[in-house]
Amino acid sequence: MLFAVAAFGIALLAVTLWCSVTVLRMKDLPGWRRAFPLVCLLAASAASALRAVGIPEVAGAVAFPLNLAALVVALSETRAARRRGEAPARG
Repeated sequence: MLFAVAAFGIALLAVTLWCSVTVLRMKDLPGWRRAFPLVCLLAASAASALRAVGIPEVAGAVAFPLNLAALVVALSETRAARRRGEAPARG
């Protein structure tokens, strides 16, 4: 069971990172909208790193919602670009 939870977490992190970098490469968006998913992901990583110094409450309350917010914002920006007829950046 622990392996399945770890695999899910790693997959969620990888998909979020990929989507955030895809949005970061979209040149038609303002800079703050391009960087927002990646900033959320980095803030979630910093909050999660607080577990190592003995502050797990912040990590538990902040890390997963920030990861989820980064994923939702990145996917919505990608879908909006497709609706506008622009191909999101690949690769």
